[in-house]
Amino acid sequence: MAGVSSALGWRVRVAALAGLLAMPAMAHAGPLPLDPAREAAVSTLIDAAKASPPALRVLLRGMPKGGDLHNHLAGAIYAEDFLKWAAAKGFCVEESGLTVEPPPCPAERAIERFAGENEFGFDRLVDAMSTRGFQRGVGQNDVSGHTQFFRSFDRFFKMAGETAQMLTSVRRIAAGDNLSYLELDHNTAALSSVVRAGGDGLVSAADLKAQYAADAEAFAALIPQARAELDADEAASAKAMACGTAAAEPGCKVAVHYLFQSLRALPPAQVYRSLILGFMMADADPRFVGVNIVMPEDAYLARRDYKLHMAMIRFLAGKYPKVKLTLHAGEVVLGQVPPQDLVDHIEQAVAVGAKRIGHGTGIAFEDRAEDTMARMAKEGVAVEINLTSNAVILGVKGKDHPLNLYRAHGVPVVLSTDDQGVLRSDMTNEYVRAVHEQGLGYSALKAIARAGLHYSFVPGEPLWADAAKLVPVAACVDLATPACGKYLAANEKARLQADLEQRFAQFETARLARERKVS
Repeated sequence: MAGVSSALGWRVRVAALAGLLAMPAMAHAGPLPLDPAREAAVSTLIDAAKASPPALRVLLRGMPKGGDLHNHLAGAIYAEDFLKWAAAKGFCVEESGLTVEPPPCPAERAIERFAGENEFGFDRLVDAMSTRGFQRGVGQNDVSGHTQFFRSFDRFFKMAGETAQMLTSVRRIAAGDNLSYLELDHNTAALSSVVRAGGDGLVSAADLKAQYAADAEAFAALIPQARAELDADEAASAKAMACGTAAAEPGCKVAVHYLFQSLRALPPAQVYRSLILGFMMADADPRFVGVNIVMPEDAYLARRDYKLHMAMIRFLAGKYPKVKLTLHAGEVVLGQVPPQDLVDHIEQAVAVGAKRIGHGTGIAFEDRAEDTMARMAKEGVAVEINLTSNAVILGVKGKDHPLNLYRAHGVPVVLSTDDQGVLRSDMTNEYVRAVHEQGLGYSALKAIARAGLHYSFVPGEPLWADAAKLVPVAACVDLATPACGKYLAANEKARLQADLEQRFAQFETARLARERKVS
C-alpha cells in the first residue's frame, strides 16, 4: 500500500512539474539566465526528495555549489590516501596499530603488506586516523568526538610533505561536488618550520611592536622560499591532472586560493610568529588571500590568551591593512568550556576586523549575541557553517544548530566542509544536511552557493552590485557587451560568479529535462 501511495504522490508531483515546464521563461533584467519558474520547478523536486537522503543526494550532487571557504588542506585528505602515499615512501604501521612510522621496520608491518594481510587491522588504522569509526559508534564511550578529531592530526602529520598530491586530491573531490572555488587553509613548510623556534616565553600587548620589528626583519628572506615552494607544488599538481592539455581533468577548472592558518594553542611568542608570517605572506603573494587563526578554541592556551591574540591581530592588521581576515570563533558550546569563555569570542573577532567567522557555533551563548549578529548583517560579515564538523566535534546538530538563527538575523551564511577527510564528508553531504536537518529549500541553497563566492576573498570586484537582490554591476547588465567582457577579464570574482549563474541554468535545465523524459 505504501508503494502505491508513493507512486501516486510521484505522479501528482510530475503533473505539477509538467505545468511549470509548460510556462514560458520569465523575462529578467539581469545579465544571466535567472528564471524563477525554472528554479521553482527544481525546488519542487528538492522538496519531494526531502524524505529520502539518498534521493536528495542524487539531486544535490549535480547542483553547482560555488565556493568552499573553510577547508583545511591537511584535514581534507582521506586517511586511505595518506596511507597510500606513506606506503610509497616505505612507511610502516606502528606496533600500536594506530599510526605509522618511517622505515626501517619488520616486513610484516610495511603498510602495503599489513593492509593486504590484516583487513581488520587496517580498518582500525583508518578509524584511528579519522572520525570514521567514532561516527559509527566505535569507542564513543571512551573518547569524545572532539578528542578523536584533533588527535587524528597527530597520527597522520607524520606523513606530511605531500602538498602537490593533496592539492590534486582536493581539486578532484571539489570538481565531483560541482564546486567552482576552494579557499584552502594551508601553510608552506618554509614558514611553518620557524614558528616553534619562538620559544615558550610570554608576550604582552606592550611587546608587540618591538617583537614585530625583530621578527619581520628575520622572516623577510623566508617569503621568497615559501613562494617558490608553492610554485613547485602547484606545478606538480597541475601536471598530475594534465592541466592545460586536451586531457585536462575537471579538477583543473576549480580555482584555488589560500589562507595562512596561524596557530592559537601555542605559547604566545609562537602564536605571534605564526601571525606575523601569515600577514607577511598574504601581503606578498596574491595566491594567499587572507589570514586565519586555528587549532582548538577550547585549548587552555587558546582560552587564556584569546584577548592577547586579538591584540596581536589588531596590531598586524594596522601594519597590513589590505590583508583580509577570517577567524575561527565561537567553536565552543555550553558545558565544553567555563561560562566566561562563551560570552564574547565572536564579538571580539568581528571587532578586530574579521570579514568572516569560522564556525560561530556558540553565538547564542554570547552576552551581546543580537548586537553582534546585527553588526555582522550590516557589515556583511559572513559565517562559515560546518554542519558535519559541528555535529562530530561539538555534538551540535539539528534544531540546536544556530544556522537558522543567523539567517533570521540577516547574517550571510556559507556552507563549508572544514576537514572533509577526517570527518568523512564532502560538500554535497553538507548540502544534504542543510536540507534534511535544517529545513532549507532550493532557493536558500542557491543563495548559500552564491554567498560562497560573493563573500570569498577571491581578488577583484563582484558581479553583483546588490547580491541579495541579484542586481548586477552597471557594466554587466548585459553579459554580451564589450564593457562586461572587459569587467569580467579584470575581476576573477565576477568571472566565477558569472560562471556560477551559467552552471545553475545548465543544471536546472538538464534536471528538468530528465524529469520530463522520465514522466
